[in-house]
Amino acid sequence: MIYFDNSATTKISTAALATYDQVSQQIWGNPSSLHALGEKAFGLLEQSRQQIANLLGVAADEIFFTSGGTEGDNWVVKGTAIEKHIYGKHIITSSIEHPAILNSMAQLEKLGFAVTYLPVDKTGHVDPADVAAAIRPDTILVSIMAVNNEIGSIQPHLEIAKILQAYPKIHYHIDAVQGIGKGIQQLIMNDRVDFVTFSGHKFHAPRGIGIMYKRRGRKIASLMSGGGQEKNLRSGTENLPAVAAMAKALRLLLKDEATKVKQQAAIKQYLYERLIKYPKVTMFTRVGSDFAPHILCFTIDGVRGETIVHAFEEHEIYISTTSACSSKKHVISGTLNAMKIPEKIATSAVRVSLDENNTLEQAKQFMEIFDQLYQRFAKINS
Repeated sequence: MIYFDNSATTKISTAALATYDQVSQQIWGNPSSLHALGEKAFGLLEQSRQQIANLLGVAADEIFFTSGGTEGDNWVVKGTAIEKHIYGKHIITSSIEHPAILNSMAQLEKLGFAVTYLPVDKTGHVDPADVAAAIRPDTILVSIMAVNNEIGSIQPHLEIAKILQAYPKIHYHIDAVQGIGKGIQQLIMNDRVDFVTFSGHKFHAPRGIGIMYKRRGRKIASLMSGGGQEKNLRSGTENLPAVAAMAKALRLLLKDEATKVKQQAAIKQYLYERLIKYPKVTMFTRVGSDFAPHILCFTIDGVRGETIVHAFEEHEIYISTTSACSSKKHVISGTLNAMKIPEKIATSAVRVSLDENNTLEQAKQFMEIFDQLYQRFAKINS
């Protein structure tokens, strides 16, 4: 089996799974309980929080645990809207965000908020000048992803951060679900950013656990009311085994990060250089510093994306049709639509996404099967 769908989810690491199992069986007290079992659980919770904070280069009291990227994105967008609506009701985002952002924005529009959806160029990048031009006196939030989940474009956050230095009252959020461990931490955790969201299952942690970074001093409304956990901002009994496992997974992810990124980039370049030689292949991803090292999006013209996915699946090679969140709904890629790619081409898009466990040998096997399928599709179409 060759698994090239790591942007959809990653396999939980053996070490993270062992931590999850150990904590589940040995430290099962409620961190809010006053007795010794509760104190032991609370100690591990805070130890994990500190470890994650150290890895991200922030303070422990700036780390909050969520159920994943979707909750984190919802929390930042809606929590900001609730907290700051008396100061303004204008939000800026991009036209290629994850549905967790775009659908949250749509909900807020129904409640009277105004949202500016920034366009992207033909390579899927936001122009920082458009961010500056969109800012209004009533702007309360700028939310732009770090890495696009469909084509891998890295957004120019250092330039955006410079612009927002002049607007300290505007909340600045980065959805970094696809960016963690990809060699761009300086961009993600820049000096101006206020909120950053991560999802554990994208870096070999369990599903159902995530991280929200909140800069100290920034205020955000709670969406989860209850027992007052997470400094009274995110109530609900903490998922301690998943938190501890996520801390372990993040530490392992960032160990030798540069080497892992280099390996993924080499595999991506190998695939890119060979795929573009096929006349009917249209490539949407590029090789370079403004694209992530692990995502490759392309089409075989005239063949629907789901047909390509299932054809590879017959050979136990697993890829996806752009975003996993929309693949079973048979909707056109929102990113390619925003890039003004014709529908006929966009419906053929597929995504290969790598991680540090993939090898060049797997890429060679992929290309062998690709060549067979390409010839087969050519005969069918002719």
